[in-house]
Amino acid sequence: MKTDVVALSFKQFNRLDIINKAIAGFMTVSEAASALGISERQVKRLKKDVKLNGPAALIHKNSLRKPACAISDDTASTIVALKKTKIYQKANFNHFKELLLEHHDIKISYSALHNLLTSNGIKSPKTRRRMKPHRRRKRKPQAGLLLQVDASPFAWFGGRAKYALHGAVDDATSQITALYMCKNECLFGYFETLKRIIDNFGLPVSLYSDRHTIFRSPKADKISIEDQLAGVVANDTQFGRTLKELGIIPARSPQAKGRIERLWETLQSRLPVEFALRNIQTVEEANDFLSSYVSKFNETFSVEPEDCESAFVPVPDSLNIDYYLCIKEQRTVDAGGVFSYYNKNFKIVESSYCDMIPPNAKITVLASPNFGIKVKYKKFVFDVVRFVKPKKAAAQPKTEKPRVSEPPAASHPWRNCSTHKTPVEEYDKEILAMLSQIFKKGYA
Repeated sequence: MKTDVVALSFKQFNRLDIINKAIAGFMTVSEAASALGISERQVKRLKKDVKLNGPAALIHKNSLRKPACAISDDTASTIVALKKTKIYQKANFNHFKELLLEHHDIKISYSALHNLLTSNGIKSPKTRRRMKPHRRRKRKPQAGLLLQVDASPFAWFGGRAKYALHGAVDDATSQITALYMCKNECLFGYFETLKRIIDNFGLPVSLYSDRHTIFRSPKADKISIEDQLAGVVANDTQFGRTLKELGIIPARSPQAKGRIERLWETLQSRLPVEFALRNIQTVEEANDFLSSYVSKFNETFSVEPEDCESAFVPVPDSLNIDYYLCIKEQRTVDAGGVFSYYNKNFKIVESSYCDMIPPNAKITVLASPNFGIKVKYKKFVFDVVRFVKPKKAAAQPKTEKPRVSEPPAASHPWRNCSTHKTPVEEYDKEILAMLSQIFKKGYA
């Protein structure tokens, strides 16, 4: 019998002692099987193996072998080196696992990756807080019954510059319905977010937002009880007016904010890494990427709703949604079809329907960076052009020559203004600057 020295556990050492007694004849095979809790046939196999190989026979044959499915040393070194690079340093372990498969074709389980990185002294940048016990609000049963909208200012591209990412998440499925980035949290950002929701899904039943002045007038909290009983209400904001026109209910529920806040926590961990991998450094590039990223994100994090029937309402193709997602203000048009808007004069473009607008009529001015300035009267929308009033001519000294009535020349300012049809491209910059001032007023 071999007497090689091997490292045995306490349990293996006791088993070896019983087998040696069975080999020496101090115990029968039946007694050894009863003591070890195995069959007599297995005792006979162990006796034969111990006689041939000694104590090493009791050690599992794979204990000193590297598993066939184990990560190779080269792959492990590659993974550790990648995690230490600047791009992947801020990626949490689960996100890093997904990026390894997507960009480096390395497939590894989360537990194996966690063990590999922690054994090399690498900690996940996403620290987990101590869980606080709280009651979870039950999800809505159908997709589209409640969307949560919010904006998150964050340094999405690294550095110190912060940009506001506007987004919406469905309460029933935790599905991102839209993402749109702007320099600041503003009305235009929420309009673009709502537009993407409508284009991709349809009209939601209700929309939850916080108490930002974009959604709710600050005067709403200043109305006294007596005024409220008398029927006095605060005017709707432009976004509130849009929801009312589209038939979307503004929700007011403090418990509804949790899902959108958790979404920001996840995106703040993942998006900067995704942007760095693609060298995205501008808001325009980010918005182009976010359109495709939303579907990829939803495949990973969305859940099935209780009721599979969607509550989103489809929008008819004939409906121009841009005429709802804009700023609307009342103005009065004069007899020549001219009106003033933010210290600039505009003239309604003549059309077959233009004669229906009487002098001193109340019109609705539509303003949006997507289409500029338009006018709505009743159910008709009209284009407008800039109207520049002619400058007064300088007083000429009186002469003794007789006055001769002559028609104005073709280049006369009066003729130019009466038939002024400046293309939109000629004053785009001026109009866009005015629209930027309008949309960011009070929100910058």
